[in-house]
Amino acid sequence: MTKRTGCRDWRWQALWWHHFFVLWTTIDGQTRYSVPEELKQGSVVGNLAKDLGLRLSEIFDRKLRVTSEAGKQYFSVDAGKGELVVNDRIDREALCGQSASCVLPLQVVLEKPLSLHRLEVEIKDMNDNSPSFHTKELSLKISESAAVGTRFSLESAEDSDVGSNSVKSYVLSKNDCFLLKMKEIEDGKTVPELVLEKPLDREKKAVHQLQLTALDGGNPVMSGTSEIIITVLDANDNFPIFDKSVYKVSLDENIAKNSFVIKVTAADADEGPNAALTFSFSSRTPDSFLTVFKINSLTGEIHLIGDLDYERTTSYKVEITAKDNGFPEMESHCRLQIDVLDINDNTPEIIITSEPQPVREDAVGGTVVGLLNTRDADSGNNSKVTLQVTKGVPFALKTSFSNNYALVTSGPLDRERFSEYNIEITATDSGSPPLSSKTIIPVSISDVNDNPPVFTQPSYNVYLKENGVPGSILYSISASDLDSGENAKISYSILDSRVQDVSVSSYVYMNSDNGSIYSMHSFDYEKVKVFQIQVQAKDQGSPSLSSNATVHVFILDQNDNAPSVIYPSSAAQGSLSHQRMPRSAKAGHLVTKVTAVDADSGHNAWISYRLAEATDASLFTVNLYTGEVRTKRAVSEQDDSSQRLLLEVKDDGEPLQSATVTVSILLEDGLQEPILDLRQKVSEPSKKTGRITLYLIVSLASVSVLSLVTFVILAVKCVRNSRSSGSCCVRRSDCDDYKNPNRNLQLQLNTDGPIKYVEVLGGDMLSQSQSFRSCMSPMSEYSDFTLIKPSSTSDFKEVISVLDASLPDSTWTFESQQVRRTS
Repeated sequence: MTKRTGCRDWRWQALWWHHFFVLWTTIDGQTRYSVPEELKQGSVVGNLAKDLGLRLSEIFDRKLRVTSEAGKQYFSVDAGKGELVVNDRIDREALCGQSASCVLPLQVVLEKPLSLHRLEVEIKDMNDNSPSFHTKELSLKISESAAVGTRFSLESAEDSDVGSNSVKSYVLSKNDCFLLKMKEIEDGKTVPELVLEKPLDREKKAVHQLQLTALDGGNPVMSGTSEIIITVLDANDNFPIFDKSVYKVSLDENIAKNSFVIKVTAADADEGPNAALTFSFSSRTPDSFLTVFKINSLTGEIHLIGDLDYERTTSYKVEITAKDNGFPEMESHCRLQIDVLDINDNTPEIIITSEPQPVREDAVGGTVVGLLNTRDADSGNNSKVTLQVTKGVPFALKTSFSNNYALVTSGPLDRERFSEYNIEITATDSGSPPLSSKTIIPVSISDVNDNPPVFTQPSYNVYLKENGVPGSILYSISASDLDSGENAKISYSILDSRVQDVSVSSYVYMNSDNGSIYSMHSFDYEKVKVFQIQVQAKDQGSPSLSSNATVHVFILDQNDNAPSVIYPSSAAQGSLSHQRMPRSAKAGHLVTKVTAVDADSGHNAWISYRLAEATDASLFTVNLYTGEVRTKRAVSEQDDSSQRLLLEVKDDGEPLQSATVTVSILLEDGLQEPILDLRQKVSEPSKKTGRITLYLIVSLASVSVLSLVTFVILAVKCVRNSRSSGSCCVRRSDCDDYKNPNRNLQLQLNTDGPIKYVEVLGGDMLSQSQSFRSCMSPMSEYSDFTLIKPSSTSDFKEVISVLDASLPDSTWTFESQQVRRTS
C-alpha cells in the first residue's frame, strides 16, 4: 500500500510538470483551454484578462464573473492577476464518463457595458483510476470432457479513465492447463478468454485457482485483479449457442412501459436437461439497467419496465447469459445494445444571465437592460430555440451569438406613466410539435433627482438633564424624500458650528442612517445651559439635494454640587476654625457666622444650616438660613472652657447634598465683648448701624434702577423683534447676540422660601459670562445688604476678607454664582 502511494505521488508530480504550461486557442471568437483533471485548487488555467484583451482594473470596474453551464462552479477569476484558476476539484470521470472528449463550456459576463464571452475548457484525462473487476471472485465449472482449445469468456475489467489510460492488457497467473487469449469484439474492443491448453482430469485435480490481472496503459501502470476458481465437472460438454453474438435495437424515449423490446435466442446440442436453457443478464449488469428492463428467463424476451430518457442515457450495453440445466451447467454470452431515440419532450428554458437593472427614464434607444440565453435538453432540431417579446412594450431582443440575447430599449420611457414593466418573453423550439415556455422579466424605470429631503419640522427643542450617560440618545429627527431609489435614500449629518468657541461635533454626534443624535460626554449645567445644532439631510441623488433644520438643546440643572463652605476660611480648607468668646457673653451673643455657596441653581442652591453635634448643645444655636452661631443662654462658670461644634450645611436638592464644618470655641475670662447686646443695639443704634442702613438703602435703590433699565431694554427689543421671535427675553435671530455679552440681560426675582434675592445675568445663555445676585434674609435680625461682584476664578480670598471685616459688628448673607467662560 505504501509503495503504491509513492508511485501515485510521483505520477501526479510528473503530470503536473507535464501540463504546467496550459495550451489555449481562440476559434471563432471563443477561447479554449486545456487542463488536466484533478488539478489543485488555485491552479492557473490561463490569463483570462490577457486573452480577452482586458486591463486588470476592468475586472473590478466591469464586475467580471464566470458562470458554468454545468451548474457547479469549477473555475473562478483571480481579480488581482486576471487569471482563470481552478475553484474546485475536477473529476473527468464524474463529468463526462467514458466520453472521448470532455469539454466544459463557460460564460464570462462583463457589465458597464454588458458583454458576454464564451469559453471552453477541455478536461484531459489522467491515469487516476485503477482497472477493476465487477466480480472479485469468478467461479467456473468445466467438464473434464472439455476439448483442448475450448474457450471460456472471462469478465472484462473496467477503467474509468479513457484512451491510453484505460485497460490495455491482461495477465493470467502461471498454471498447467489454461492460457489467456484476447477476443476482439465490436468497436475494436477485446475481452479476455480462458483457453484450455491441456485436458482436464478431475481425479488428479478437481479445482484450479487462477488470478487474472488487468493492466492499463498509463504511466505508471495501474492494475486490478480477480480470482478465478475453476471446478472440474463431468458430463455436460456442450455450450449453449446464441444465434447472434450482438443484438441491437432502437427505442423512442417515450415508449410505454411493459412494451416488448427484443427476444434473444440460443440452442444447445445436448438433450434433456442439458439442453434446457435459462436466460439472464450478466452479474455485472448495472442497477440503472435492471430498473428499466427485465428479461424472461425461459423465453429470452426483454420488456421495458421503467422510463427512458434520452437526456439521461442515450444507449445501454449489457451482456446476456444463457445457461443450460446440465451437470455441470454450461453457459455462453451475447451482447445487447439498446439505443434511445430523442423526441421533443423538453420545453426550452430561458436563463437570465444578467439580472435587469433599473433604467433611467431618459435612457436612449438601444440601451442594454439585461442578458439572457436559451437552453433545450433535446437534440437536433428539437433543441433549436427562438425568442419573442410581447408587443406594446418599448423593449426588444438583440441576438448576440449561440442562443445568447440582449434585452434593449426600443422606444421612449416615461416613469410618470409606467414605473415598471413586466416583459413577457416566449421561447419556442423547432420540434414537432413545437414546445414553448414563457418568463416574466420585471424592469424598473428609475427617476431623476428633483425633490430635496423635507424635515418633519423646521426646528426641534430637546430638554436634557445634566450629568447624563455619555453615548445616550438625545433625539431622533427624520426627513422624507418624494423621489425613489437612491434619490430617496437620506443621510444625516451635523453642520459645523461653534459652542463657546468649541466645535459642536465635540458635544454630540449623529447616526447618518437614522438621524439619531447622541451625546459625546456628560453635560454640566453650570458650564453650558443651552446650545443649538444645525443638522442637514442629504439624498443620494446626482446631483444630491439637501435641507437643514435646527435642534435647540436645553440642559436641565441637577443637584450635583455639594455646598462649599467659604467662611470661616480655615474651615473651608478642611481644618478647625478657632473662635474666642468671653465668659461674660449673654444669651444671643454672636459667636461666628458660617457662610457657604452652592454651584447649582434654583432649589438645588438653597442652603440651610444645622447644629449636628456640640460639646454642650444647650449653650449654642445656629440660624437655619443665615448660619449665625449664637449663644442660647448666658455662659456660666460651670461651662467647659473649650467648646466644639459640628455644623452641617445642606442644600434643598434631590438627592440632598451636604457638607460639614467644625468650630472650636475657647471661653476666656477678661475678654471684652466686641459685639454689644442685641437688645442694646436695637434700642441704641450706633453710627455703624446707621451706615449699614444707609448702605442697604443705596443698594436697594441701585437694584431698583438696574431692574427698571433692564425691563426697558427688554421691552424695546420685544417691540423690534416681535415678528421674528415669539420670545421677548431671548433673541437668537442673528449670531451677534451671542458674540456681544452685553446685548442680553436677565433679571430674576426669586421669592420662594425664606431667602429673597434678585439675580441679574449679563451676557447670553451660552457664554454665562457675568452673574450678580443679591440676597436678603428676613430671618436675620439686621437688614444688612452685601453686593459682591463675581470673579472669573474660584478664589474666595476677597470675599473672605469682606466677611472678616463685617463680623462681628453686622450680619450678612451671601450667595455667589461662579461661571467660567469656555475657551
